[in-house]
Amino acid sequence: MIVELGAFALVLSLMLSIAQTGLSAVGGARRSVVLAGAGRGAAIATFLAVLVAFGCLIHAFVGSDFSVANVAANSHTAKPLLYKVAGAWGSHEGSMLLWCLVLTGYGAAMAVFGDSLPPRLRAYAIAVQGALGVMFLAYTVFASNPLDRLLDPPVEGRSLNPLLQDWALAFHPPFLYAGYVGFSVVYSLSLAALIEGRIDAAWARWVRPWTLAAWSLLTIGITLGAFWAYYELGWGGWWFWDPVENASFMPWLIGAALLHSAIVTEKRGALPGWTAFLALAAFTFSMLGAFLVRSGVLTSVHAFAVDPTRGVLLLIMMGVAAGAGFLLFGLRAPSLNRGGQFRPISRESAIVLNNILLSTATAVVLLGTLYPLIREAMDGEAVSVGAPFFNMTFVPLMILAFAVLPAGPLLAWKRGDAKGVARKLWIALAAAVVLGLLAYAIVEPRKLLASGGLVVGFWLVGGALVEIADRLKLFRAPAAESVRRAKGLPRGAWGTTLAHAGLGLFVLGASFETAWRVETAQAMSLNDTQKLGAYALTLTDVGTVEGPNYLAERGIVKVVNKAGVVVCRAQPERRFYPTGGQTTSEVHICPRLLDDIYVVIGERRAGAGGKPAWLVRAYVNPWVRLIFFGPLLMAIGGAISLSDRRVRLGVGKRAQEVVS
Repeated sequence: MIVELGAFALVLSLMLSIAQTGLSAVGGARRSVVLAGAGRGAAIATFLAVLVAFGCLIHAFVGSDFSVANVAANSHTAKPLLYKVAGAWGSHEGSMLLWCLVLTGYGAAMAVFGDSLPPRLRAYAIAVQGALGVMFLAYTVFASNPLDRLLDPPVEGRSLNPLLQDWALAFHPPFLYAGYVGFSVVYSLSLAALIEGRIDAAWARWVRPWTLAAWSLLTIGITLGAFWAYYELGWGGWWFWDPVENASFMPWLIGAALLHSAIVTEKRGALPGWTAFLALAAFTFSMLGAFLVRSGVLTSVHAFAVDPTRGVLLLIMMGVAAGAGFLLFGLRAPSLNRGGQFRPISRESAIVLNNILLSTATAVVLLGTLYPLIREAMDGEAVSVGAPFFNMTFVPLMILAFAVLPAGPLLAWKRGDAKGVARKLWIALAAAVVLGLLAYAIVEPRKLLASGGLVVGFWLVGGALVEIADRLKLFRAPAAESVRRAKGLPRGAWGTTLAHAGLGLFVLGASFETAWRVETAQAMSLNDTQKLGAYALTLTDVGTVEGPNYLAERGIVKVVNKAGVVVCRAQPERRFYPTGGQTTSEVHICPRLLDDIYVVIGERRAGAGGKPAWLVRAYVNPWVRLIFFGPLLMAIGGAISLSDRRVRLGVGKRAQEVVS
């Protein structure tokens, strides 16, 4: 009965979304307060209906209701509760319902918290959000219903892929979708403003908090995914330039460009057309990611293997949404105000250069992701584009962007003082170069390019510190004055500093870990020892353990440093899941401040003298924690900026009266 309630609520949400679109569109066109208000009510009701449907799906998973096809295919009675709940979005059907939940949730948020928007623009934006809801809800109801019943339900389910039964991946999709789908609000606001022909500073002020929220949530989602790949897949790395990873990375890059461009439009009224273009592109890349993951065109541990028919439907939906947005943009672009003028040396110019480099980098990632698919479709030849391509193309572009980044916040609007900025930043540059040279001289083996990467990372961190110190007038004013300025500094400024410093920490970690990682692999019998850099690993025992829904061989690996001190006893496992007949490796990580000792045990084999042996792979991953802490600091910076009332509320009531 509860499943039927959920199915009814899902169909009802589609009807309500149609009403939301029609009422809001007509209310905006006729300037009718009553119809626009009804549209807002329909937006809230749509979200509540999807929430009921999603709650019913989770109830079916928690209760192991195998009469529901989705539950039978992705759950099992022996599965832990957390992974039963996560199974609700661990499949194509369930993940699409989660997408609809987030999409309609943002529509309801606009209806509830959009009082600062001009009434007509708000009505059009809610109408566009409703139209997106109609497409995705119709797709979910008719082509991907997660609440479909089975005529002959099994006694037991097939369970969820063991690789997906992990806490990080349980939370990864909700954060990722909150970021992905968050750009739908930016898309809706942009399309609504294009309908009215109003892309101006006030519009950019409304767009910026939604962009910041989506980008911050997407940052957390990507970081959780990278962390899961690092400790769950057992290959020792955290980023593989997998096409599905790229699918989430592209909207993140465009979102970062949009954040900076919207600031120029808000503060100076410049770049309105470019900002609107980026707003449309951000959600287009999000929909592209949904298509790549669910169309069956990609083979990836992250992808949902589904039939191509549903992939074609997603492609059509993306074409309709993107086509409508960019067609209207093309019609309106000639009439958009070009905004304020600025000199080549100015904060605006620095942000324009930042946008050019980020957009070009996105195009490079797009090319590397789609080229193998296009090539295979044209001549049937399977090709791969991996890390060497991206290292040669993407990395240099980002180095240029990072080189300019610290100077941007220190430049004045309209006309900046390059010499003055250089005088402020020379200490940060000198410190970065000295620290990079020191690393080149001390760390073995010597690697010039990696040391250069450290210079870039230190430059970003130092530049962020110099920028905040300049705002506080540290060492240039009495301490009491600096404290007073710190208390009065907008939270948005603190958030920007944290985000830029977090980016620098990530660059430091990525440069150090990829260049100086130590790895070894050896078939080891009991009491055998192998060297791992400054450590020695001894396999002391292998035993069998039983988990809630798996059986495992667990190794005990003693890790000793040069002084003979035991630094940890790693317990990696090789797990077998009887329900799905799958075997996985469970990594054991020994944390060492910023470094990790990473140990994986493989299958049993015959060793020397016929004794049983196990393949033991181990890595020392130096500074790897900065790779995950840096993006977390970036997301925290975004949240702090969003907590700034001036950013969060957008345009105030007085400004609303002027522009409405």
